Amino acid sequence: MSKIVVLLVDDEPDFLGIMSLRVQSWDYDVLEAQNSANALEIVKAKKADIIVLDYKMPDMDGIMLLRKIREINKEIPVIMFTAYPDIESMEGSTELGVICYTPKLGAYSENQASLKSALHMAVEKIKNQK
Repeated sequence: MSKIVVLLVDDEPDFLGIMSLRVQSWDYDVLEAQNSANALEIVKAKKADIIVLDYKMPDMDGIMLLRKIREINKEIPVIMFTAYPDIESMEGSTELGVICYTPKLGAYSENQASLKSALHMAVEKIKNQK
């Protein structure tokens, strides 16, 4: 089986670069999108197997972007990543099929273990769909 491709969507280039290296170190291929338009292009081209999506972005919040993603692909596993974990930011994510909601505190924090675990859950979901 070829490597799973993870699309990381975040408007912070430094954080995106660090997370890309981290996820690659876990043996995934990574695509990066710094804005919603670029993320949607990648989803339309069916280049990603899993999406890790930042909640707070200037052009469109994660829930709005996820609604557009679901118009294109209803099945792709999505992990919501945020520096602002609260009830308001989680509203709407469950009905849109977010498989995990992970706090975004830092690329070197203990919370990266939760992202790694969420990616593993997404891979299992993909295997079960086949």
